[in-house]
Amino acid sequence: MTNPRRRGAILATTTALALTLAACGDSADSADSADATGTDAGPITIGIHSGWEEGIAVSYLWQHILQEQGYEVELETADAGIVFTGLAQGDYDVNFDTWLPATHASYVERYGDDLEELGTWFEEAPLTIAVNEDAPIDSLAELAENAELFGNRLVGIESGAGLTRITQEQVIPTYGLEGMEYLVSSTPAMLTELSAAIDAGENVVVTLWRPHWAYDAFPIKDLEDPEGALGEPDDIFVYGHAGFAETYPEVAGWISGFQLDDEQLHSLENIMFNELGGEDNEAAVERWLEENPDFVDSVVG
Repeated sequence: MTNPRRRGAILATTTALALTLAACGDSADSADSADATGTDAGPITIGIHSGWEEGIAVSYLWQHILQEQGYEVELETADAGIVFTGLAQGDYDVNFDTWLPATHASYVERYGDDLEELGTWFEEAPLTIAVNEDAPIDSLAELAENAELFGNRLVGIESGAGLTRITQEQVIPTYGLEGMEYLVSSTPAMLTELSAAIDAGENVVVTLWRPHWAYDAFPIKDLEDPEGALGEPDDIFVYGHAGFAETYPEVAGWISGFQLDDEQLHSLENIMFNELGGEDNEAAVERWLEENPDFVDSVVG
């Protein structure tokens, strides 16, 4: 599928090249300078996985960073499968929430030739199955025989999420959970179920992941995974469409050095999703940057 915006960018680049060849001296230097930043290549569209809070938080943070540096930025939210398809087709430029080597491996394998790895910003991010802290079990191996204590329900997230696939293909058969109803819904719906059960003093079991602000907001614990069905912890990567670094070399350089630790990410998520309820993500970023005044310089400096 041809992307009109990408086609326009190519035509603009061709025109700029012709003008550069016709010009001389300072004009050529000026054209080279503009091309080196990529700011004339069109807006950067960030694809965000629906419901994945760390990806939402980091995407809004990068929107702020890039806009301060003179780039036009657009944010698009969709199911993970749609994001990766759009990324491969050039409809999206970059995604900040690619979990590897397990969670999103199938998408990277499918679209690998049309994607470009740009960096890793968070390490050791495990997928989890979580329950209320006072639940009478501590391991996934105990869940099947105690399923009635949880209403025979395992509450999940979006259908296209890698966590959903791994739960269906690995966790459920490994631990004999076929008798439980697996609710595939959305991350907000899962969090609503979690919050309601905690408030009511009831047992609840949900699919989750770290880092996530829910671990700070609710008294919950991870069930042990003695069979390793959830896999080893992933790292969180940034992926762009093929050729992103050539089109936006300055941005690719910044992304390659970008890192957040647990404390930084949790504090950003806490402001965005707890204090502001996800209703003003730009304001959340601004508040967080007021508390972390040197952060932007550490990324683009």
